[in-house]
Amino acid sequence: MKLKKISLFTFALFVIASIFLYKSKIPNTEELSQSQPKVQGATTDQNLLDVSQNLKDKISVTRVIDGDTIEISTGQKVRYIGIDTPETVHPDKPVQCFGKEASLKNKELVEGKVIYLEKDVSETDKYGRLLRYVYLDDEKSNQTISVNNYLVSQGYAHSSSYPPDIKYQKQFQESEADARDNNRGLWSSCSKVISSQLNAADQSDNSAGCYIKGNISSSGKKIYHLPGQKYYQKTIIDETRGEKWFCSEDEARQAGFRKSNI
Repeated sequence: MKLKKISLFTFALFVIASIFLYKSKIPNTEELSQSQPKVQGATTDQNLLDVSQNLKDKISVTRVIDGDTIEISTGQKVRYIGIDTPETVHPDKPVQCFGKEASLKNKELVEGKVIYLEKDVSETDKYGRLLRYVYLDDEKSNQTISVNNYLVSQGYAHSSSYPPDIKYQKQFQESEADARDNNRGLWSSCSKVISSQLNAADQSDNSAGCYIKGNISSSGKKIYHLPGQKYYQKTIIDETRGEKWFCSEDEARQAGFRKSNI
């Protein structure tokens, strides 16, 4: 009888010791979470965004087509959202001022590298290109850089919105204003070219009698400008963006444009 009690006691001690040993091997969840690598978030740099939760598509760049278009390893073409660089490969337009520089800078930034893609609302544009924000890991700062915003902030691109894809448009607008105020990139090199294009456009379209400029702002607002108004001379019509010349105010209003207030 005593031997049986001793056996049961020994067995109980063995079970308790086994449970204690098992628990000691389970890692503390708080320590585990602290040991995981942390993704860098936003900083004060205007080209860095807190996008760690959105960067789900990681892929390599096989070819840079121009300043705002690339080809990725799937064979698809990607058009950067919210920006527009001067043309270099457009079939109906000549190479534009600072177009080659923008293309070379984009190539320097992303060609042959792994990037992250972020979608806004639209999947593709009318040419079948993926519409995406593009990000790149910067080894020097250990941060993730918005390539779209970098190109605008350094004067390689304009801010150019096409609703409904306007998630970061306010930031792009601020970056463009900063680049323009500090004469970076195209804002320094192309000011005379832009002025001559304006004058040529005014002369050719005035002779046809269609002198009202239907402009689409960076926020997507449709506004038409009459000769003599404050921003008439500064407004450039880009028909590829849906902007138009109108022969009458009625025509402009019917197309959904409103008159500029100044």
